[in-house]
Amino acid sequence: PSPTTAVPYMSVKCIDVRKNHHKTKWLMPWGPNHCKKLKDFDEAVSRQIEANDIVFAVHVPLPTKEMSPWFQFMLFIMQLDIAFKMDNDLKENAEITLDVALAYRDDTFSEWQEIAHAIENRKLKCIFTSPKTQESEGRHYDCDFLPFMEIGSVAHKYYLINIRLPVNERRGINVGIGEIKDIRLVGIHQNGGFTKVWFAMKTFLTPSILIIMVWYWRRITLMTRAPVLLEKVIFALGISMTFINIPVEWFSIGFDWTWMLLFGDIRQGIFYAMLLSFWIIFCGEHMMDQNERNRLSGYWKQVGPIAVGSFCLFIFDMCERGVQLKNPFYSIWTTEVGTELAMAFIIVAGICLCLYFLFLCFMVFQVFRNISGKQSSLPAMSKARRLHYEGLIFRFKFLMLITLACAAMTVIFFIVSQVTEGHWKWGDLTIQVNSAFFTGIYGMWNLYVFALMFLYAPSHKNYGEDQSNGDLGVNSGEELQLTTTITHVDGPTEVYKLARKEAQE
Repeated sequence: PSPTTAVPYMSVKCIDVRKNHHKTKWLMPWGPNHCKKLKDFDEAVSRQIEANDIVFAVHVPLPTKEMSPWFQFMLFIMQLDIAFKMDNDLKENAEITLDVALAYRDDTFSEWQEIAHAIENRKLKCIFTSPKTQESEGRHYDCDFLPFMEIGSVAHKYYLINIRLPVNERRGINVGIGEIKDIRLVGIHQNGGFTKVWFAMKTFLTPSILIIMVWYWRRITLMTRAPVLLEKVIFALGISMTFINIPVEWFSIGFDWTWMLLFGDIRQGIFYAMLLSFWIIFCGEHMMDQNERNRLSGYWKQVGPIAVGSFCLFIFDMCERGVQLKNPFYSIWTTEVGTELAMAFIIVAGICLCLYFLFLCFMVFQVFRNISGKQSSLPAMSKARRLHYEGLIFRFKFLMLITLACAAMTVIFFIVSQVTEGHWKWGDLTIQVNSAFFTGIYGMWNLYVFALMFLYAPSHKNYGEDQSNGDLGVNSGEELQLTTTITHVDGPTEVYKLARKEAQE
C-alpha cells in the first residue's frame, strides 16, 4: 500500500445560536444532532446573521467511516475559497485569524471531549489572474495551501473541528481578507496497510541485528588486544540501528502517545549522524598514507560539522513538532521568519549532504588508488598468500562500492523525504514517494550494518606460520580466500598491515 492517503473535506457553515439558547459547545455538520446550516453568505446577510455567529464545522472521517490507531498521524492542510468583490477586495499581505477547536469521541452518542483550542494567524498568499473589474466579480482567487494542524497519534474514532473567523473592525481582525465562500481541508494520514508492513519489518529485523551485534562483540572481546577504532564505530552503528529498529510503535496502537512522531525523528537523526560519521572514519582508517589512525580525535574536522548539523536539525524539529505536542495547530511555516528559517534549514542540509557525498567519493577514490598500488606487490607472494590477499582486496573493494551506493541512496532519501513533507506547506511541489522506496532504504540500511559486522568480525581461526611460509596447497588457499574475514586473529585488519609496512618504509 502507498504510505499515505489524502482525504478532502468540505466544511459546513453552521449558525452558532448558543447566545440565545444554551446549546452544546460543539457544532456537528451532520447526523441526528446537526447544527442549523447556511447555504451561503448571501443567506446570512438576508437573515442578518453576523460573521461572528458562523462556525465552519468539519467531521473527521467522512460519514459511515471511523479513524484507526493504525493511521499513526493526521496532518491537515487548509484551502480557502475567496471570491473577488469590488467593495471587499483582498488586501496585500492579508492575514487571517482563525479561532480553532478540536474535539474527539469514540462512539456516536457520547459528548465531545476537547483536545485543543487556539487562536491562530495565517498569511494569505493569493493571486487573481483576471483584471479586477466589475465583470470579474464572483471569480475566485488562486490561493496557496495553508498548514492547519498535525497530530502525532490517531487514538480515537471520531474527530470534530470547529473554525470561527472572528471579525473585529476596530482592532483590524479579519478585515480586508476578501469574501470567503468556503473552507476546505485536506486530511493526510498514514495507510493502515503500510503501517502493518512497516511494523512487521521492524519486528523481524530487530532480533536479526541484535543477534549479530552480540556475536560480533563477543568475537572482539575474545581477542588478546583492545578493540580498534573501526571495530568500536561499527558496534556503535549497530547500536544506533537497533535503536531505530526496536518496534516501540506497537504501543501507539494501544496508547495515545502524541510524541511518537518526534521520537521517530530523533531516532532517525541519531542514526543518520552515526552513519555519516562512520563512513568518514571507515574511509579514513583505510587511507594508506594517514598517520593519525585509530583515534577519534583525528576526525574532529569531519565529524564535528555532522554533529553541529544534526543538532541544528534537532532544534528545528523541536520548534515544529515539539510545540505541536501542546498546540497541534501551530506551524513554523505561518510566519515570514519561520518560513525563511525552515526553508534555509532544509536547503543548507541538502547542500551539505551533497558536498559530504562528493567528499566521500573523493576519499573512496583515494582508498582505491592506494589499494591498487598494493596489488602490484601481489605476484611476488606465494600462491596461498596471494589468493588470501586477492580475496581480501576484492571483498574490500566490493564493500567500498556498496558503501557509496548506500550513501547516494541515503542522501536522495533524505532530500526527497524533506521535500515530500514540505510540499503540502509550500503548495507548489508534488513528489509521489511509494512505499517500496521507504521500505527498500530501511532494508538496505539493515543489510549494510549486518554485512559490516559479519565482514569485520575478527576471525576465530589461527592460520599459524603456514600462511607466511607459502606451504599451503591451492585448495587450502582457496579456502582462505572464502573464509578469512578482513580482520585477523591477533592484530588489526589485513589492510592495516599492508598500510603499516608502507608507512614504516
